[in-house]
Amino acid sequence: MTTTTPAPALRDLDNSAQVLERAKTENLISPRFYTTDYAAMDRIDVGSLRAEWDAMLAEYEGDNNHDHFKRDDSFAAEIRELPPELRKEFLDFLVTSITSEFSGCVLYNEIRKRVDNPDIKQLMTYLTRDESRHANFINQSLKDYGLAVDLQALKASKAYTYFKPKYIFYATYLSEKIGYARYITIYRQLERHPELRFHPIFRWFERWCNDEFRHGESFALIMRAHPELLRGANLLWVRFFLLAVYATMFVRDHTRPALHRAMGLEPDEFDYRVFDITTEISKQVFPVSLDTDAPAFRAGLDRLVQARVAFDAGAARGGLAGRWQQARAALRGAATFVRLYLHPVRRHDLPAQIRVAPSW
Repeated sequence: MTTTTPAPALRDLDNSAQVLERAKTENLISPRFYTTDYAAMDRIDVGSLRAEWDAMLAEYEGDNNHDHFKRDDSFAAEIRELPPELRKEFLDFLVTSITSEFSGCVLYNEIRKRVDNPDIKQLMTYLTRDESRHANFINQSLKDYGLAVDLQALKASKAYTYFKPKYIFYATYLSEKIGYARYITIYRQLERHPELRFHPIFRWFERWCNDEFRHGESFALIMRAHPELLRGANLLWVRFFLLAVYATMFVRDHTRPALHRAMGLEPDEFDYRVFDITTEISKQVFPVSLDTDAPAFRAGLDRLVQARVAFDAGAARGGLAGRWQQARAALRGAATFVRLYLHPVRRHDLPAQIRVAPSW
């Protein structure tokens, strides 16, 4: 079990300058900012799914969360001082979350500004609205601790990664759906055990995660409208992004043992529950899924965590010996990822009904 492996040490976040530097961090498990081929985005055609598309846009226009991202009077009353390790991991969770939400906001807004396609422009307007609300709501919780992410400085200074539109579709669909699965699993746990809810932000997760779910539905419709994205050589990319998103989450969660312990969640059980939900949802659009129940697959994820721990230990060690330790850990991690990628996948037919209800 990877829970017996010491987690990499997280840096204390004592001021907003350090928070900004943490948000700008670039590594294999940190959220990234993206740019894409805007002309190709402009050429997207969802006409074959017009009825489903228009129904989805009507849901966005209805904006059933327009009043949700506001703090009520009890919010401040629930904030309390946290033990040092929990505080460190919770703040890192907030910074990572705000970076991920704002990444989506920046990308969607750039697409909105650069396309004329009315379907895509309207969708991106709604997505930008939602992600902006999420990022600013998280920032308010950071301010309770005397911290905040300067979002405009982050936008101007963080490195951007170019992704083809199809990579955006695969990665964003999965990140939105796994975000839903994470938030609803945490919410249900704390609904059962309110005594473990150490911060009020978790009370917002149920309606919040429905935004994430709907965002994923949007990209599911785009991909189903372009079936060439879901067959042939593109299935190799589907497999890659499935593994990359799952592995990133698994490794990141195992760096935050105090956070999960405080919520009464064991990282392995939590992650595999989230994988199960995400896999079931993703059958709406992906004809392949990862066999996350296979012992060999789970052992590979454990080895990725161990490689990450060794890599961070090398960074802390410094010098030539530390760099050598990092290089060895990186090679072990890369080799493990390749073996996981080659692990047999499950195959299934795509359903006639594309949309899925958030019923977990």
